[in-house]
Amino acid sequence: MKIKNDPDFSRTAYFLLLIFFIAPIISFSQNKKLKLMHNEVPDDKYVPVSLERMDRTPAYTYKSSNFFTTQVNIDSNGNNIVGDAGNETSIAVDPTDPNRIVIGWRQFNSINNNFRQAGYAYSTNGGQTWTNPGVIEPGVFRSDPVLSFDADGNFYYNSLKVVNNSNFQCTVFRISDNGTAWDSGIFAQGGDKQWMEIDRTNGAGKDNIYASWSPGISACTGAFTRSTNGGDSYENCSSGHRLSWGTIAVGPDGNLYAVGISTNSIAVRKSSNAQNAGSNISWSSPVTVDLGGNLDGWSPINPAGLLGQAWIAVDKSNGTGHGNVYVLASVKRNSNSDPGDVMFARSTNGGQTFDAPIRINNDTGTSNYQWFGTMSVAPNGRIDAVWLDTRDAPSSTPHKSALYYSYSTDQGQTWSANEKLSASFNPHIGYPNQQKMGDYFDMISDNNGAHLAWANTLNGGEDVYYAHITPSSAGIRSFSIDNFRIKSYPNPFSEETTISFSLDKKETVKIEIYDIMGRKIRTLLNKSLDAGTHQVKWHGDNASGTRLPKGFYLCELSTKNHKQAYKLMKK
Repeated sequence: MKIKNDPDFSRTAYFLLLIFFIAPIISFSQNKKLKLMHNEVPDDKYVPVSLERMDRTPAYTYKSSNFFTTQVNIDSNGNNIVGDAGNETSIAVDPTDPNRIVIGWRQFNSINNNFRQAGYAYSTNGGQTWTNPGVIEPGVFRSDPVLSFDADGNFYYNSLKVVNNSNFQCTVFRISDNGTAWDSGIFAQGGDKQWMEIDRTNGAGKDNIYASWSPGISACTGAFTRSTNGGDSYENCSSGHRLSWGTIAVGPDGNLYAVGISTNSIAVRKSSNAQNAGSNISWSSPVTVDLGGNLDGWSPINPAGLLGQAWIAVDKSNGTGHGNVYVLASVKRNSNSDPGDVMFARSTNGGQTFDAPIRINNDTGTSNYQWFGTMSVAPNGRIDAVWLDTRDAPSSTPHKSALYYSYSTDQGQTWSANEKLSASFNPHIGYPNQQKMGDYFDMISDNNGAHLAWANTLNGGEDVYYAHITPSSAGIRSFSIDNFRIKSYPNPFSEETTISFSLDKKETVKIEIYDIMGRKIRTLLNKSLDAGTHQVKWHGDNASGTRLPKGFYLCELSTKNHKQAYKLMKK
């Protein structure tokens, strides 16, 4: 074929050839960079530290109408140990007895030493008080704790062990028979930044344990393993989904889903046959999920760690969202300079395609960090989301963060008002000779609320906390978002309630009532209103005037640019 001697054509051809040859190099370099930047290695040697000789202060506990949090890395008397550190938290809650809870973390006995061990604590009274027996294996370097549980209430602790700075492998410890002590552990293949999930359905894969990790950072050549005998043994490594910095989840039909970075974008893959014992596990092609940005790390907010990992969850309720696949992550935005937003996307067709992304944090501006975004889904289909947020930080300490919360009862289409749950704290104090608060938090939702394992510095050091969030009381007070404020009285109510709201400028306002599953009951208002205070009454009825049963309802007030959900209780 003869090529014309056209300067524009030549430049175009050269450019395309350059892209053709360089793009794979860029992709390879990015993956290599991710691997090099996130290697859990023992930088410091183990030095025995006598925790008994370290100073003590009172442990931190806080309680409000819908939020309770308490420190769990405490001594035998319930006091804070000054000078140690804990981060990278994971949680398991017994589904047969929610009073039994276990939290695991990376334990640093001294902030002057980077050697970490497998820390844990347990509660037998629903998280009100905690017992910290010490680390699982004293003197053994362990990191990246991931906890899970089976349908019978047995607990599992997947822990990364690194030998000679290059041999990355995992051990899974178990607590069974309603106990509180871990067994000696089972070798579970493994590698750096692993995640674990257990099939709690009644299908073919019931009690299967799945674990995956970042490709290329492992003692074996693969990045996935499975146990089909309740954790007595784990299969040889297989190639797996080969996604990094993400999690895995089992759907109601036993299908296994994974999310993470594929090349340089967030993607989801599904295995339909992982649940079948003896199967040669196959995975679907990666489906790109648009979250309006990408996962990030080593940014000023968490200098040696992630902005957060990608979360995947599947709706197992019997409601209209049954089988929906949800993805959430704190991402560095592509469309603007925002360093971190909590973004959400859903799939209603089993992960084949995903809807356009939704931003959950509603702060104005593009300079705040919303990091460590974490998601879980309750059995009734409610989606819970938490994250750390710098929107309240003063200019003198711009990285001060607070825990924020939002939830959705309509399969992620709309979200409740962002709630600030905790006081602000400086995440850059108490570093354990490693400048980060870990890479993730962990949360489990039930129909009554969300159980959260998180880290903060509210007590002057980097410590581990349990929290319980109750969405049922999230709306029984006044909120303010940008240009309107809403409240109702009485609430709870029996006959009628008056919904009051204020506008800072003229707006077209719509007020709609939904039931707790997100089904619209009626529209109370849809008109243009002047600035000022306005009221509308609701008699607890539907559009036909029929009185509704007792329970929780959502009052949603929306304008052109804002939407806010407010919870009402009819008694």
